[in-house]
This record gives sequence, structure tokens and C-alpha cells, in this order.
Amino acid sequence: MANRTSTQNLRSRVRYHFRGNAEGSTLRLSLGCLLDLELRRVGSGKRLTFGQAGEAKLSQWMADNARVCWVEHDEPWTLESELISQVDLPLNLDQNGHNAFHAQLKEIRATARQRARELPVSV
Repeated sequence: MANRTSTQNLRSRVRYHFRGNAEGSTLRLSLGCLLDLELRRVGSGKRLTFGQAGEAKLSQWMADNARVCWVEHDEPWTLESELISQVDLPLNLDQNGHNAFHAQLKEIRATARQRARELPVSV
């Protein structure tokens, strides 16, 4: 929750990262790009996902390899920036330009998006 007005709670955010798609989850987008899954335009052509098979593969990879932990805090929005500045979070792009992997991850994602725009819309 980046601010007090977020309508999501931790449970809904984690659930979406594990069960959603790359269009709605920057974590899924980053992981899928790093796993070299093919990003595609879907639906009207404006949404980018890894398609049904790619999203399923990513979900399985996350089930096998990703873990979640948290700490309770009365005002989590005050803690987020502090943690990003102090903890090595290479997959987090927001507020994380100082991370050594930031530029490389941005480029990987940009390349995947550009490739997806060049391909026909997936059905």
C-alpha cells in the first residue's frame, strides 16, 4: 500500500501477484520477462500478458520458487520508502533507481513490450 487511500490490502495484492497476469502485476511482468516468457498483446490489443499458457507457467514457477513474508505495521505506507532505500529489492522498480539491477530490468521489460507490439494480437 503506497498510500493511505489504497483500496487493496496485503492479501489481495499478494493474491493478484500469484494468480493474476502481467498486465496487472509489475512483479509478474518482471519475472515473466526474466524467465523469457513471450509477452503478447491480448484482447483489444492494449493489454499485455504472457497468454494463458505463459501465465500458467509463471504461476507454477512462482508456486515452486517464490515466498512471501510480511511484518505488521500501523502505517505501512510510511515504511515502504524506507525499506526500498535500505533493502536490496532488485525486482522493485518504483523508488528504486539506486539499485544496481534497475536499469537492466527496465531495459528487459521495455524490450519485451516492444517485441509484443510488433507481434499480432494473440487470441
